[in-house]
Amino acid sequence: MSMFKWDVVDPAPGESVLPRQRLPWGKTIGLGAQHVVAMFGATFVFPLVMGLDANLAIMFSGLCTILFLLIVQNRVPSYLGTSASFVASVAAIRALDEGNDSSYVTGAILVGGLVLAAVGVLVHFAGAGLIHRILPPAVTGAVVMLIGFNLAPVVAGVYWPQDQWIALATAAFMVFAAVALPGFWSRVAVFLALIFGYVLSYVADLLFGPITSVLGGATEATEHDRVSWAGVEAASWIGFPSGTLADGVSVVHGPSFSLTAILLVLPGVIALVAENTGHVKAVAEMTGEDLDPYMGRAIGADGIATAFASAFGGSPTTTYAENIGVMGATRVYSVAAYYVAAIVAILLGLCPKFGAIVNATPGGVLGGITVVLYGMIGLVGAKIWVENNIDFGNPVNMVGLAAGLIAGIGGVTLTFGDDFELGGIALGTILVIVFFHMVKGRGDHGSGSGNVTRNLSHPDYDGGVDDVASGGPAPR
Repeated sequence: MSMFKWDVVDPAPGESVLPRQRLPWGKTIGLGAQHVVAMFGATFVFPLVMGLDANLAIMFSGLCTILFLLIVQNRVPSYLGTSASFVASVAAIRALDEGNDSSYVTGAILVGGLVLAAVGVLVHFAGAGLIHRILPPAVTGAVVMLIGFNLAPVVAGVYWPQDQWIALATAAFMVFAAVALPGFWSRVAVFLALIFGYVLSYVADLLFGPITSVLGGATEATEHDRVSWAGVEAASWIGFPSGTLADGVSVVHGPSFSLTAILLVLPGVIALVAENTGHVKAVAEMTGEDLDPYMGRAIGADGIATAFASAFGGSPTTTYAENIGVMGATRVYSVAAYYVAAIVAILLGLCPKFGAIVNATPGGVLGGITVVLYGMIGLVGAKIWVENNIDFGNPVNMVGLAAGLIAGIGGVTLTFGDDFELGGIALGTILVIVFFHMVKGRGDHGSGSGNVTRNLSHPDYDGGVDDVASGGPAPR
């Protein structure tokens, strides 16, 4: 059957529409637009906080979604939005020195994408079990956690101070929307919070006038409106993304390369491997199809898409949990809907005025959204531990991960000579992987330091622990 031939179905209530099926085109277009809304908030927010162009990001999200679907042969329904996995690394790159502008950011991300593509090729031929041997859940959870929590200083030092009260109100609304709103609306909480904060900032300008604060990238406080649409008025309705970023680099630009910057983004590859693996497994469970043969293709496709986007100055990509939520709610897994979503995103990306509106998002709004989002990224690491029953009474897990977490979150550094420094997320990830595998299988079953470590978290520990596998079976 042709990749672009779908069986048209009209399912009864509660029945699923599988990837190689579709509803009539009218309903399919509506569902495609719904997927765009689901990924919308995060796909726009993350480029903004990375200092890249939101309009270019959404255009490439559409292009990369089509590329992904072609590589997986339309077997894994997915939308590729902007990845959060590199946000902390980008913040670290920009903090290095003035020479590391946006071209070095996208250059490092491009290399990260190529590494992810290579991992996908390896998994395709060696099997999905390879991932779990090298990156077991204990390690993956730790890396994701340190990526998220490493971003706390960015919120505290850059976005929140621009307008603390708007930030607080936006954060409160986002928390409420994500939990209290029904069904689909809770899944687009980021998008709703973006609108809420935007409108609130506009109203605050009308009621209280300009605010005096330090804008992102500045060093001194200045008086300014919370919402400025000067760029919106100057933008065209139709055209390719253009202009310059805050650091003076053209929106569409070629990459530059720095070894230090590249090392900072590589931990994000681990998070992307985990994200794509989880996405494929989730889709397989929902559809009842065996998608393990497509695991390597999905990981590699995301890597190729990330490298493709960053080669032109775009943002890194990843499969989106938001869209899994839409599929779960509608029980429609049709790949045709994702092609529609991709086309809609490309059209939005070709509207510079639309992108200018997003790029004018007030800093206080970003502060409120990111204080929740970054914490959620970190807690995804804890979620990985819980779902895989990681036992921190086992010293392999407790001690093997501890040093890497503190080094990564706290910004510990190692200096080599006068010109090279390894620290933060990169050093933390290396320590997590090396220390964990160094002690894996060497847990202490008797008295001594291992038993003391266990007793810190499991006072009633009975001495039977499986030290071979992180989060192994319960003691007998």
